[in-house]
Amino acid sequence: MFTSAQTLIRGLPSMVGCLTWVTIGILAGQTTARADLKFLPERVVLAGPESSDQLLVWQQTSAGRSQDVTQTVQYEVLAPQVVRVSAQGMVVPLSEGTTQILVRHATGEARIPVEVLEFTQPQPIAFAQDIVPILTKAGCNAGGCHGKAEGQNGFKLSVFGSNPWADHDSIVAEARGRRLFLTDASQSLFLRKATGELPHGGGRRVDSGDRRYRRLLRWIQEGAQLSSDPAREIVSLQVEPAQFIIESQSRQQLRVIAVDRQGRRMGVTAEAEFDSNAKPIAEVDRQGLIQSTSVAGEAAILVRYLGQVAVCRVTIPRPGVQFSRPPENNFVDKFVWDKLERLGIPPSGLADDSQFLRRVYLDVTGTLPTPAEARQFLADGAPQKRSKLIDRLLDRPEYADYWALLWMDLCRVDKDRVTPQGAVAMARWLRRQFAENRPYDTFVRDLLTVQGHAQDEGAGSFYKVLDTPEVLGRSVSQLFLGTRLECAQCHHHPSERWGQDDYYGFAGFFTGVVRKNLPSGRMAITTTVGTDLKHPRTGDSVPARALGAPPADFANPVDRRQTLADWMTAAENPYFAPAICNRLWAHYFGRGLVEPIDDLRATNPATNEALLAALADHMRSVRFDLKAFTRTLLNSRAYQLSSQPRDDNASDTQNFSHAVHKALPAEVLLDAICDVTQAPEKFNGWPAGYRAIQIWDNRLPLYFFQIFGRPVRATVCECERSNEPSISQALHLMNSPEVMDKIQFRKGRARNLADGNLTPEAIIDELYLAALARFPRDPERAQMLQAFTRDGASRRIAVEDVLWALLNTKEFLYNN
Repeated sequence: MFTSAQTLIRGLPSMVGCLTWVTIGILAGQTTARADLKFLPERVVLAGPESSDQLLVWQQTSAGRSQDVTQTVQYEVLAPQVVRVSAQGMVVPLSEGTTQILVRHATGEARIPVEVLEFTQPQPIAFAQDIVPILTKAGCNAGGCHGKAEGQNGFKLSVFGSNPWADHDSIVAEARGRRLFLTDASQSLFLRKATGELPHGGGRRVDSGDRRYRRLLRWIQEGAQLSSDPAREIVSLQVEPAQFIIESQSRQQLRVIAVDRQGRRMGVTAEAEFDSNAKPIAEVDRQGLIQSTSVAGEAAILVRYLGQVAVCRVTIPRPGVQFSRPPENNFVDKFVWDKLERLGIPPSGLADDSQFLRRVYLDVTGTLPTPAEARQFLADGAPQKRSKLIDRLLDRPEYADYWALLWMDLCRVDKDRVTPQGAVAMARWLRRQFAENRPYDTFVRDLLTVQGHAQDEGAGSFYKVLDTPEVLGRSVSQLFLGTRLECAQCHHHPSERWGQDDYYGFAGFFTGVVRKNLPSGRMAITTTVGTDLKHPRTGDSVPARALGAPPADFANPVDRRQTLADWMTAAENPYFAPAICNRLWAHYFGRGLVEPIDDLRATNPATNEALLAALADHMRSVRFDLKAFTRTLLNSRAYQLSSQPRDDNASDTQNFSHAVHKALPAEVLLDAICDVTQAPEKFNGWPAGYRAIQIWDNRLPLYFFQIFGRPVRATVCECERSNEPSISQALHLMNSPEVMDKIQFRKGRARNLADGNLTPEAIIDELYLAALARFPRDPERAQMLQAFTRDGASRRIAVEDVLWALLNTKEFLYNN
């Protein structure tokens, strides 16, 4: 892993402090350890009888790698009456005093100084700082238990302890105070149910006699006070190591430190919660022990404690890989190859011309190439033909049609909510934005600050369907900033820094929006002087403010949205550019650099953070020109990789070592079937000639749309569009009269080919080019020719059978 301390410092900047602590610890403890045995912390200080701290011990192997040996070393306490150390390296106090812990390993030994304070005269228990973490770790205030909206069996707690005042009241005062027995704390119903001594639907959550039990018992003995010391409020959380490389099938223990307002540090590993964002790569247990799997990749371990969060990044490379670096078409490739090289995952080869042709047509325009277009491209020998094709596709009208459709989904243009006239107006406006290639920041500014009739061409319908400041605030944040605020409406976000102040502060930008119903039956969007929203718990006014920003200073108080638009589209905004970059990347590559694509946060890092940062810089440098940005993505070699995985990258699902198979959206698939069969769909109430990607009516009654997952536009989340395969989809394609009618359409492709004078071989070529944008392979051609040689089979039936078979292949149903 590393061959020197200098390499360690260069390779993992976040571990520089780790190396320093180790050195100081060896000197302070006067250890006899050799240089390849390192540990954290340098000195253990425990304050209070229920405190704890986690030791970390590493061995430097002969290969230069750091190997966690926390659970394989031997611990000996020189004064065993002072502290106890578990085999997992957890240190807990037994009495006040000082001692040393002797750490023994085959490579050497070390001594760690320990001091126990405030054991006999501890500080009084503070409910918010000391009791809430126990309820959270035990799962009592989780959404599936007493933290759900209606509580559980008459006992309700705030989710993740977001409202400790209400939680204290629920425990102490509700149910006529019967949950606590102050004169004999050990007999309290609150404790006896938690330990399983009395029947409890949640089972045993706390072990009788352990540290958590003793803290709860002491709290009750002290009078179950709410007392909360502001100086003890936790302001930050740190995890050690914050970043590391580990071999497959290995373990690494984490250590978590909470820092309060006075800068005091305390070990909270035992009370913290842990979760992995990539469990197939690395899992973590309740004690913070990470276990890597045999899958190469990266995982982020979320650590949560008292509303604070931290992230540990884990890298598991493939061992013994000689990485052969492919050529780079642009900066995108550099960052993708850098990541793959670090992980030891080789990329697949380039997609052939036919695979690239079909992929880029469907991605950019939602439309298949015609057989003539496919023939021309496959026969073209020009070295720049792929780049030229990309340019042509971005200028086609289908590009604007397709992207207007996708953004109608995101903007929730629901005909039943905005009226048919409003849906048409929004559809025309969106299509014009993409046809004219208006800069994305200008497009968003116009949408946010729109005024006028909602039925006029424009974005007025956005404010008709999102009809309250709260709904607007969380929708705009999620859609344009990639930040999900909805959790913060009721409690502090469990995985992010946002709280109710942030939620209602951001919604305050939309309090001046007025929806005026006119005598003509139309609606006008106007603005007036906005007012700050009230905090639902305290009743105090929450000043309008952007995310992570101070209260807003409104240059135009009549339209607060102008100030929000200025902040969002500013070059230094940390959310706006990455959010659209990640959304576009997900569309073209089949997976976002961050997943879910509208959930960008420190605790959900990108699989390639350097690439996302470079893409955001590029988006700003091209002045939010979406076509220019798309051109960069599509010209990269990474986009043009084959979807055929290699044996040594088949398990990679997050680092783009090969293209992924993407199910065709409902509208694109219907258009593809119509194009291949040359049988246009007749949409109820629509003129002939319209394609599915041009239909603005999300309520159009069509069974095909229903079973293939067309969204009803009830949310700004892309997850509403379901592309998951189902039995009903397969049966519809194989057996439905609608599909068979298209195959047998009297003016369709099958009938024309059957009535023409092409040879069976030429007919098969034409059908393959129409459906798959390629010529059949020799075994495929031989198999399809059997349809023409069956006894009693007519030429027309043979052509229809071949076409039916192609429409039911995975290659046709997916963009590969």
